[in-house]
Amino acid sequence: MAGQRKNSDSRMGNPSQIYFPAWVYKQLVGSGDLKLGNMNEEEEMLIKKKVIVGLGCIQLNPCHRPSMKTVIEMLMGDVRDLEVPPKPFVSPARGRLGRSLS
Repeated sequence: MAGQRKNSDSRMGNPSQIYFPAWVYKQLVGSGDLKLGNMNEEEEMLIKKKVIVGLGCIQLNPCHRPSMKTVIEMLMGDVRDLEVPPKPFVSPARGRLGRSLS
């Protein structure tokens, strides 16, 4: 979804165990800063817009995903008009399946 991510939390352990959408979502709802390094404000706003749209597009329930028309409108509009969508993933603490198969 976006590049230049650094593991800024040394407690995270192995970076391959971090679910990237979870990290991005936490950054957006926490500080609002994606910590993308040396970028100007215009570049940061463009990436933030793409990330917000991307989080909407990966909602688990297809009914909650935006239509392609809405995605295009979101990408053409101002990032300040966008809302961060609900958390689009199952909490990693609940495991990969999160439910019993029996």
